[in-house]
Amino acid sequence: MLKVSSTEIQNNFGKYLMLAQDQDIIITRNGQDVARLSAIKTKEEPVGYVAEAISGGYGVKKASFKEFLELTKDSQERYEYIDGEIFLQASPKTDHQLAVTGIFGAFYSFFVGTKCIPIVAPYDITIKRSAEDINVVQPDLMVICDLEENLAEDGYYYGVPTLLVEVLSENTRRHDLLKKLNLYLEGGVEEYWVINPFSQSVLIYYFNAQEITELRTYRMPEKACSIKFPNLEVDLEQVFKLSE
Repeated sequence: MLKVSSTEIQNNFGKYLMLAQDQDIIITRNGQDVARLSAIKTKEEPVGYVAEAISGGYGVKKASFKEFLELTKDSQERYEYIDGEIFLQASPKTDHQLAVTGIFGAFYSFFVGTKCIPIVAPYDITIKRSAEDINVVQPDLMVICDLEENLAEDGYYYGVPTLLVEVLSENTRRHDLLKKLNLYLEGGVEEYWVINPFSQSVLIYYFNAQEITELRTYRMPEKACSIKFPNLEVDLEQVFKLSE
């Protein structure tokens, strides 16, 4: 069994597809095993490949948006497509889901009866930096205030959420804090919450004209207060009470 880094896989994907015909390949990120690439074989020859998540999300390969759509159209897995890279989203852990539940409960109570609607993943959001730079993400939680105007006939939403929330996990910290932060900043999102179950804290970014115009940090046992929606408060004791 061969172990290679996710960066090496991305840079030499064709080479490792060939090697996977004879042996499983373990993909690593930051020294941790995150995925297994295996050939699907018949009696005669390999007919395809499967990449199985071991932990966390991981980048599989560089691909065009058309290739991404073709890969994921019949899949039951959760994928994201950012900056030409495909990411398979692994199943989140309990502390992650407890934090999402606590935030969603506060958001639901605040927005009920308004035009804005909080929605939890899995739910595809398409974010464009330009007509050619298309990205598809599945934020942990989003607040959509233009659903009626941007709900297409195919049943999918093609607008830009006003507020997005990501809950950090061990393998997605850098992804959420850097790659997604930049995408949301440039893609028209107004407010971005980063929930950190490890430090029991919340970072709230407010974007205007593709710049970070305000940044707030809240920690237990404070209440996190939205910048876009001044009366929206989330009691962090309720968010983190079961993740200690």
